[in-house]
Amino acid sequence: MNQSLIQTLKKDHPDVTLIMASKYLTAEEMKPYVAAGIHDFGENRVDAFLEKKRALKASVTWHFIGTLQSKKVKKVIHEVDVLHTIDRVKLIETVNHLRSTPIDAFIQFNISKEPSKHGFSPEDLDPVIKALKQAPMIHPIGVMGMAEATPDRSRIAAQFDTLVSLKNTLQKEFSSLSQLSMGMSDDYDIALEKGTTHLRLGRILLEE
Repeated sequence: MNQSLIQTLKKDHPDVTLIMASKYLTAEEMKPYVAAGIHDFGENRVDAFLEKKRALKASVTWHFIGTLQSKKVKKVIHEVDVLHTIDRVKLIETVNHLRSTPIDAFIQFNISKEPSKHGFSPEDLDPVIKALKQAPMIHPIGVMGMAEATPDRSRIAAQFDTLVSLKNTLQKEFSSLSQLSMGMSDDYDIALEKGTTHLRLGRILLEE
């Protein structure tokens, strides 16, 4: 466990939500991290998440940070606390149909423009806005994006700037949309510089 990083982030960035990407951990292996002060966990596999939620007897906030297949929405949508991967209009419609109360959600954008990544196009906001305005069961609280894996820090910074700009634009339409889910193990320091409110860290928190 990277205890020093956990303590540093909590001390220096108390307003930033530290989400541990826990897909490689069992419920039992997650317990020391809860004891260390992590109370937000991000899962990206529906069945594994449901199993861990049943097994982990702790008061934690569950974030779903993986791509959510339409056929899996029904299984997870009343179990998760925050959804980070609203990445297509069809998913907005499905979640809105299945939820009985509004769910906090981040709208995912493909800020790196890589074909392998999911998310709305940053240049095509109209369908996003239209769909969200017709989906009262989705409570949009922010935007989410993943920068490309590159040693070029200026490229990463520029992609995070794009996400910040998207947040600012969408906030004019949705007053509740004020947060940024960006920053992972290799680029969290840049995300912090750019004002992220939610870090999604995995591997780096596992290091001794």
